[in-house]
Amino acid sequence: MKTDLELQKDVIEELKWESFINSSEIGVAVKEGVVTLSGSVDSYNKKRIAEQAAMRVLGVKAVAEDIIVKLGSSFAKTDAEIAQASLNALKWHSSIDENRIKLKVDNGWVTIEGTVDWTFEKNAIRLAIENLTGVKGISNLVVISPKVNVNANEVKQKISAAFHRSATIDADNIIISNIANKVILSGSVRSYAEKQDAERAVWNLPGIVSIENNLEVKVPVLFD
Repeated sequence: MKTDLELQKDVIEELKWESFINSSEIGVAVKEGVVTLSGSVDSYNKKRIAEQAAMRVLGVKAVAEDIIVKLGSSFAKTDAEIAQASLNALKWHSSIDENRIKLKVDNGWVTIEGTVDWTFEKNAIRLAIENLTGVKGISNLVVISPKVNVNANEVKQKISAAFHRSATIDADNIIISNIANKVILSGSVRSYAEKQDAERAVWNLPGIVSIENNLEVKVPVLFD
């Protein structure tokens, strides 16, 4: 098992591997496998990239992200400009019905509300907005309201099958339980990235409204 110092070094190296961000702007602290990222970047997208890079490192149990988005003068936009750009991004996205979505922008922070039928639609809304110039943060409050009826037994079977098909998920150590369209994951995984992969796999199933991800990250012991 890696020490916190070894994890810190690995996360820093992973950040350096991301050419889109300046790793020197991001501080990395590790305590008992939990990584805290700090510092400042000039776009929300860079903040997301840094977080995802830390999640990929073997041994990381969780990521606490305290990075601040500080926009330079050339990137600064008014809230009205960000709101209009966000609406345009949703309008031209083929998988999003912008008529079901409402936006509010406060000092560069975009709050999204509304309803969608599928989780991929909710994720697509965030992805469409997070790359826009001037955005400092996003609160995605969109509610998933599926039109399909969910059979509890079929849900469990389909999730289990998806886990067994996955190259990154060890299905044998994951316990799946569900109440209608809410899924609860428990058991253990080998990495924080695997925990996130398992959750994403569940969200791909039609009709899922909420997930309680209780998977524990247990880093395997490596022997020389």
